[in-house]
Amino acid sequence: MRVLVLAVGRMKKGPETDLCARYLRRAADAGRAIGLRGIDVIEIRESRAAEPERRMIEESIALTNVIPDGALTVLLDGRGEVVTSPVFAERLGRWRDDGRPAVVFIIGGPDGLAETLRARAQTVIAFGAATWPHQLVRIMLLEQIYRAITILSGHPYHRD
Repeated sequence: MRVLVLAVGRMKKGPETDLCARYLRRAADAGRAIGLRGIDVIEIRESRAAEPERRMIEESIALTNVIPDGALTVLLDGRGEVVTSPVFAERLGRWRDDGRPAVVFIIGGPDGLAETLRARAQTVIAFGAATWPHQLVRIMLLEQIYRAITILSGHPYHRD
């Protein structure tokens, strides 16, 4: 199974980009042992439309165009379900075991995502009720993917 992180906006050079690269590399290296074929980040340009509604629609269309057929879609949204790391790992393992070709995690832009894309998502998760900068959400997501892989690999989880 492939793991894709689709994100609106680009990371700027700096410590955030370095941290993303580190978690991405660690997850990709460890993921091969548990049947993950690849972990990739695809950045979508932010829309330049003047109205927020139009920006959300344009960004959602661009995101939808890169979702592979048969992929399970997970939206990151502050209104989503808050899950623990072991639950996140269990779900990732179940999606892999169900034979999904890919799981796609979507991080929207500053204005959010169109309802049509939200309706398409099979799962909506949140990293708490606080509002997080999109760069930090990407780092937190990649860290959780890496943590899930270590849990699925049988590495002792320090919170058990």
